[in-house]
Amino acid sequence: MVYASIVAVLFAGDFFLKKQVERHITKEERKEICKGKIVIRKYYNRGAALNLMEKSPKLLRIICGAIILILGIVWYLLLREKKNPGILLGISLILGGGASNLYDRITKGHVVDYFSFRTPWERLNRIVFNISDMFIFLGSILIVIFGSRK
Repeated sequence: MVYASIVAVLFAGDFFLKKQVERHITKEERKEICKGKIVIRKYYNRGAALNLMEKSPKLLRIICGAIILILGIVWYLLLREKKNPGILLGISLILGGGASNLYDRITKGHVVDYFSFRTPWERLNRIVFNISDMFIFLGSILIVIFGSRK
């Protein structure tokens, strides 16, 4: 059950990183790594990407929970058919990352984000991510790539 392991490892890994950030980084603190290209910081995101729906946290939890549920059902059905490994991997990445962020929303009322990129574009520099966000994005790309193949 490789795909279930992927979901579990992603959830656990991001859970661990969020705990470390919560314990060891203050909201004002900034730590640069990778020659200043990545900035470690703590940010509480009460909405979805780019604080979308931050004023409707209950509705956002319901929507995110529904998406995770639907993807979980599709994932399970694809697992039973033993087809589409690229799409299964993509959904596994989304489920692991999405479940981690949903867990934060339910237990804390916000998602813990903890790194941003230093780029030439100021708008991008202000966006704070977590590893789950990266896996959700990567999983979405895989679904598009493998879903468009015949």
